[in-house]
Amino acid sequence: MPAKLKKTGSAGRFGARYGKRTRAKLVGVEKKQRKKQKCPLCSKLGVKRLSKGIWKCSKCNKKFASNTYYLE
Repeated sequence: MPAKLKKTGSAGRFGARYGKRTRAKLVGVEKKQRKKQKCPLCSKLGVKRLSKGIWKCSKCNKKFASNTYYLE
């Protein structure tokens, strides 16, 4: 299984379904949403996504709502 993940990233779970372009777009969005983002309140890297549109900063412990997949 590691060979499948190395080539396709997190979209390897779909196998050969849905097409290459769709799976590539999904990988891009998932990479952005899973990395730590910059907090709009304290300006430090530490915001993680809890669920759709709900974010929490690990530095200042604030929870807030914003964009669904990643902060801009």
